Amino acid sequence: MKKFGLIGKTLKHSFSKNYFKAFFEKEKISAEYVNVEIEKLGQIPAVLANDFSGLNVTIPYKIEIIPFLDALSDDAKNIGAVNVISFENGKIVGYNTDAYGFHQSIKPFLSNKHERAIIFGTGGASKAIEYVLKNLGIDVIFISQNPSAENQFSYQEINDNMLNACKLLVNCTPVGMYPKNEECIEIPFGCLTKEHLVVDLIYNPKKTLFLQNAEDNGAMILNGESMLKHQAMKAWEIWSK
Repeated sequence: MKKFGLIGKTLKHSFSKNYFKAFFEKEKISAEYVNVEIEKLGQIPAVLANDFSGLNVTIPYKIEIIPFLDALSDDAKNIGAVNVISFENGKIVGYNTDAYGFHQSIKPFLSNKHERAIIFGTGGASKAIEYVLKNLGIDVIFISQNPSAENQFSYQEINDNMLNACKLLVNCTPVGMYPKNEECIEIPFGCLTKEHLVVDLIYNPKKTLFLQNAEDNGAMILNGESMLKHQAMKAWEIWSK
């Protein structure tokens, strides 16, 4: 039986295990999918040597895992983050299917109003989102707890003008994720309109407080579930090559 898994820090409520378990059962595939929780980077080599047929990678290791890999796909190299690992002819190869998943999920909702975007967070997921949006010709700025680049701003700097100019908002942070459903990114929600598209990569809960507040002010909203399904099937395509 082939073994697949997810590397991350806190995986009790992860999407991947249940999704792939159901997929394997439906398609009558002899395989299992397990969560691999690790506390520090030093545990990664042992996991990679543990006879897996493929792995997913999630918070907080999408960037940190790269030095442990033998090669990267072009997308993973350009993005600078990995969420899929494949074992190919004795080599450990990193891929990024987050970009594909996000692109597929957001395509039906984009309009010519979405010329500029705000991305909340600067971790591995945000790199994939930036990659997609830039390829679509959408200008991007980041909101970060520790802004360190020209296009990064602090949460305290978010203002009405910024939200009026940027009609696409994407949350790439875990703020509001189960079990901390009561947490919410603070922005002037009253500035949002029906022209705004607000995306939260979180899928549990299906409607975070961030999305609820955006919807209450007329914005169109999208959670991370469709992105996860698209990226998961792209991962399976890679593993099945």
